[in-house]
Amino acid sequence: MSGVRPGTRHYRVVCSSCGTRYEDDGLLLDCSRRHEPAFLRTEYERSGIPVGEKTGMFRHAPLLPVVRTFPDVPGPVVRPAERLGRRLGLDRLWVAFNGYWPEREAHLPTCTFKDLEAYTVLGRLPAAPPVLVIPSAGNTAAAFAWAATRHQVPCLLVVPAPALERMRFPGPLDPGVRIVVLDGTATYSDAIACADLLAALPGHHAEGGSRNIGRRDGLGTVMLTAAEAVGRLPETYVQAVGSGTGAIGAHEAAHRLRADGERLPRLLMCQNAPFAPLYEAWRCTGTAPADREHEPLARELTNRRPPFAVRGGVRDVLTESGGDVLRTDNLAALAAMALFEEVEGIDIEPGAGVALAALAEAARSGRVRRDELVLLNVTGGGRARQARDLALVPAEPWLRVPWPGREEGPRAVAELVAERSAGLATVTEGAR
Repeated sequence: MSGVRPGTRHYRVVCSSCGTRYEDDGLLLDCSRRHEPAFLRTEYERSGIPVGEKTGMFRHAPLLPVVRTFPDVPGPVVRPAERLGRRLGLDRLWVAFNGYWPEREAHLPTCTFKDLEAYTVLGRLPAAPPVLVIPSAGNTAAAFAWAATRHQVPCLLVVPAPALERMRFPGPLDPGVRIVVLDGTATYSDAIACADLLAALPGHHAEGGSRNIGRRDGLGTVMLTAAEAVGRLPETYVQAVGSGTGAIGAHEAAHRLRADGERLPRLLMCQNAPFAPLYEAWRCTGTAPADREHEPLARELTNRRPPFAVRGGVRDVLTESGGDVLRTDNLAALAAMALFEEVEGIDIEPGAGVALAALAEAARSGRVRRDELVLLNVTGGGRARQARDLALVPAEPWLRVPWPGREEGPRAVAELVAERSAGLATVTEGAR
């Protein structure tokens, strides 16, 4: 149980399909009624941007599904980007920077906006929570690993081997934070398949990904921060997406903020060709070939199972906002990364490069007007700068598994994790 008395949370959880309302226990992911797949969403006791002296992401705690907050958690930094806008042919470009950039007061600990979702999910949890099982291409795992280490929350992170490159921290991880690395040809999608089985182990629970209201509302603080900085909602919101969770969260946050008659921001979701499942689904052009999953520069965007047709998911928010899905290739993303560093003076992640490249093309083609108020979500940046400024410790995997292939892999991984967990429990019990 959560340790939170019924009715004391400042929000209710509502099914997007049937409207059933729930009191949250900190772990709820799905509606119990039988109907189409549908997201749960939050309804808060208040709306509008919270006003107070608190800084950082928990300044927005009244619009976050949390029962506890954590000190010194920074939020996004939103600022006008006139010089970059001029290079793109845009007069009213704003950038939400999520990463490490000390001169701009940006201090997200693992350099991406995944820190925002990690702390919100942890703040939503019940007391004495189960072990959260979280698959990741790298950024999400890093965010949860460090947040869970700081606040001693048990979690099991499943990642393909290339993800370890992004898992370097100011100190060692807590023993309760266990990283399972899939060696060989395993992909992010394979990590998701493994996590589905691992979440069924005793004492474990799926974190839920896009189904978790904590993730979406945490990422939605980008929109809350932007509306506060700009003084209104943007006309267009641009973000690179894998699952689309961050863009959905921005859309839901905009709903809570908009004044009567104000239009919702148009969502432009950006993907990295040649593997762009949401682009293919939105344009009804077929299915993105799985054998191209290794090719995108932005590996964090390679989610083969995005929530496209779920009620309240990608298709619904694109339709409601009048949005679109764009795609760009690796060369354009690399050029955009170089442009941002040249103009702004800080490195950005490949996913952010994809978003900037797609926005540049949309501006050139007239899909985005010159006078449009645009918010570009730079979902990660400053990793190279952080590595120069701070001494970082590489994460030590708890278990490395040679990937046997997609058919046998998830079951083999689940068996190895169960076996090792049982051994660990036996040793712990003996030590008592």
